[in-house]
Amino acid sequence: MDSTKTIAESNNFIVLDKYTREWQVKESYQSEADLERELIEDLQNQGYEYLPDLNTPEEMLANVRVQLQALNKVKFLDSEWQRFVEEYLDRPSDNIVDKTRKIHDNYIYDFEFDDGHIQNIYLLDKKTISRNKLQVIRQFEQTGTHANRYDVTILVNGLPLVQIELKKRGVAIREAFNQVHRYSKESFNSEHSLYKYLQLFVISNGTDTRYFANTTKRNKNSFDFTMNW
Repeated sequence: MDSTKTIAESNNFIVLDKYTREWQVKESYQSEADLERELIEDLQNQGYEYLPDLNTPEEMLANVRVQLQALNKVKFLDSEWQRFVEEYLDRPSDNIVDKTRKIHDNYIYDFEFDDGHIQNIYLLDKKTISRNKLQVIRQFEQTGTHANRYDVTILVNGLPLVQIELKKRGVAIREAFNQVHRYSKESFNSEHSLYKYLQLFVISNGTDTRYFANTTKRNKNSFDFTMNW
């Protein structure tokens, strides 16, 4: 029997000094659906919660409410939640730059509840990282100028921060890159889209995997600026 030593432990995860893979990565032909299932299984084994039935903007916003209430140990009345969304979480004037500032700098909001008391509402806990809830969804549907369905999205406290687009083995990875940019033009940044919070894109065909930041700078909006995983 192999013995292992615990390096770090919390209520949400444990890190051991030895790791044995529970499955082997397939090297033969894999469809896009196969890659998607394998990725989600991998994330679940790392402690991510898989939400197979979350695939509309209304369901996403409802999940954000649940996660932020748990993180901040509060309970929003419906009227309070609507004000929080309109005043801060999803202001109509916000663009992706505003959303990025909220993730990096302005992630604490002083919110006044209906009874008059004020409390700091955190989007993220940056001091105790393990308190943030990690979830994964697939095939999320959203409409802007066109209707689109996204492959795999990683949520942090309900907010979509990482988008993963997959192509089957043998397909050029540049096709996934082009698809991300089409989504950016057509639906990611549509009105009331929480996908404006996206920080990172990951693209893969099962052989080649790359990542790149969400940016509005045209000179950085090129496949040349993708990084190998």
